[in-house]
Amino acid sequence: MARYIFITGGVVSSLGKGLASAALGALLQARGFTVRLRKLDPYLNVDPGTMSPFEHGEVFVTDDGAETDLDLGHYERFTGVAARATDSVSSGRIYSNVLEKERRGDYLGKTIQVIPHVTNEIKDFLAIGDDEVDFQLCEIGGTVGDIEGLPFFEAIRQFGQERPRGNCIYMHLTLLPWIAASGELKTKPTQHSVKELRSIGIAPDVLVCRSERPIPEKEREKLALFCNVRPDSVIAAYDLKSIYEAPLAYHREGLDQAVLDAFQINPAPKPNLSRWEDVADRIFNAEGEVRVAIVGKYTQLEDAYKSIAEALTHGGMANRVKVKAEWIDAEIFEREDPSPYLSNYHAILVPGGFGERGTEGKIKAAQFARERKIPYLGICLGMQMAVIEAARNLAGMETAGSQEFDHEAGKKRFEPVIFHLKEWVKDNEKIARSVLDDKGGTMRLGSYHASLKDGSAVARVYGRAEIEERHRHRYEVDIRYREALEEKGLCFSGLSPDGRLPEIVEVADHPWFIGVQFHPELKSKPFAPHPLFRDFIRAAKEVSRLV
Repeated sequence: MARYIFITGGVVSSLGKGLASAALGALLQARGFTVRLRKLDPYLNVDPGTMSPFEHGEVFVTDDGAETDLDLGHYERFTGVAARATDSVSSGRIYSNVLEKERRGDYLGKTIQVIPHVTNEIKDFLAIGDDEVDFQLCEIGGTVGDIEGLPFFEAIRQFGQERPRGNCIYMHLTLLPWIAASGELKTKPTQHSVKELRSIGIAPDVLVCRSERPIPEKEREKLALFCNVRPDSVIAAYDLKSIYEAPLAYHREGLDQAVLDAFQINPAPKPNLSRWEDVADRIFNAEGEVRVAIVGKYTQLEDAYKSIAEALTHGGMANRVKVKAEWIDAEIFEREDPSPYLSNYHAILVPGGFGERGTEGKIKAAQFARERKIPYLGICLGMQMAVIEAARNLAGMETAGSQEFDHEAGKKRFEPVIFHLKEWVKDNEKIARSVLDDKGGTMRLGSYHASLKDGSAVARVYGRAEIEERHRHRYEVDIRYREALEEKGLCFSGLSPDGRLPEIVEVADHPWFIGVQFHPELKSKPFAPHPLFRDFIRAAKEVSRLV
């Protein structure tokens, strides 16, 4: 039976519950325990799949095809444990499940209420995989006091009461604001947050306090006294230069020891932190710098490309260089020449996205990288834009475009080298889709296999002939244009096992130009950088030496 750690937040949002959860998971692993991390979100969307990146940041996709909160990306990057669909749930999903059961008559005519039906559904979710790991870390989204979060707080309260004594603990993350006028760290917001938590029946065992300044011993004692926690369970969480310092920083503050003490695990196994010491060494002892331009459409919010930013950092760590990623709005290139903007970069990355806005700018970025021999990585839509660019400027197909944009315009404007995927095979089952289908959960989602061409650049990068990567898209490169494009130098170097769906393209006479239909960034980790990002930054490093 797993032990449960429930992570809640108070005072303000965006304090870093996900990072704290991920770092704690990594520390428990360093002590020899197995972990699984999960996210419970109070919003009413069934999942983040239909949310704008401006609303919620990126959508993290699991191997089994779930569209989840970006915090699951933190969990994977820090622990190496592949997230699953059962690691993420929202109020929308919970209520949807309850209403489906009510319509089927599962409740035998009962009046359906938040307590017990909704809370029971949440508890059933929490109990999934109970016998698989030593610790389940469950993060509750939002902050204590949010009305939409109350069913989740009630559910974890009940869950803790129903489990054997000592099986569950609660960790609360709050803010200690610095008031410059008085020159003080103020503990009152944290006291009120804990009071709110205790009013619904949850008493925190560990208090994690975000702070810009060191927390004086006097304030720690005050927090322990008024929040009813042990003094050594008041953990400071300071701002860090890199998120990958977090495991070592939290260990120095005693977070993992406080958690094990709360479970009365004594003596606690000694931690092996060599993995995170090596990660910190690679970050803070870089031997150079490369500049990468990310040409996208959601550049106002970096969380929209969170996994890409982290994967670039991982690639830099593998090459012992600092990656300076700079975000450029693709729409600029629809009005202006990209040369003044892109000439000073060592590599160009065009990420995924949806809709037509900014796509002509992405096409120009791909053209610039191809013609100037600058390393280029196109991901999902970034690959499709590279294919359209090659079709137009190499194969002479001046009207080459995508059905995605024809569909938006309501009429045919392009010769569609990119088409809407209507059917494909997953796990030996045929899946069919229509343009008119609901938007949520209807894309080609999750992990799929691809076969790599012998002697290709990607076969060298991966070091093997078969790969498995995660997808999230509705449109595909049309295989019918393969011959025409390969004659002009765009090699289709990766295909689905049945040979029908192009997965990877590359330019043969280019130092490093690769487009992939999948999302390699989702599987990259600081201690195991994804091969594509590792080699992409290696190529950028070579360019930086020539400049």
